[in-house]
Amino acid sequence: MDRVLVDMDEVIADTTAAMRNWYQSQYGGDIDYKMMLSGKSLIMGFPPEHQARVRQQLFEPGFFRHLPVMEDSQDVLEEMNRKYEIYIVSQATEFPNSLKEKYDWLMENFPFFTWHQLVLCGDKKLMTADFMIDDHARHLEHFKGKPYLFTAGHNLDEHRFDRLDSWKDVANKFL
Repeated sequence: MDRVLVDMDEVIADTTAAMRNWYQSQYGGDIDYKMMLSGKSLIMGFPPEHQARVRQQLFEPGFFRHLPVMEDSQDVLEEMNRKYEIYIVSQATEFPNSLKEKYDWLMENFPFFTWHQLVLCGDKKLMTADFMIDDHARHLEHFKGKPYLFTAGHNLDEHRFDRLDSWKDVANKFL
């Protein structure tokens, strides 16, 4: 059975929508997607004077616990879970609150996964599998299997990897 690694943030969890909603409620502004793309970071999409506060939001209790689920990800992953050895792999140790919050979020929104299928780590370079779906090219650069870049606002100018634009694309590729 082929093994597939799936990232969490910006792949199954809509971190951008959560941050955008928080920012709009606090400051009334919106993300500048051109700036986000130029800096290859969600944080860069916000005005420079607010970037430190936006980054701090990632450390706040509850942020990772209440992220919106990416459209179609639940249905596609549930079906893929019958056909592949799936692991959700998330770089979580940078934000200590995210460890428990990501675990709880995953168990609530993807109850068909077991705790054995969750890898919350600091560096994905150690991970091996047949396929990896991630929104950051830096995680795919050292991957020995077949990498897929999941489209996100910060990676639109990245062209080194085959791309999956949605969970419907994932279904077409894997199911």
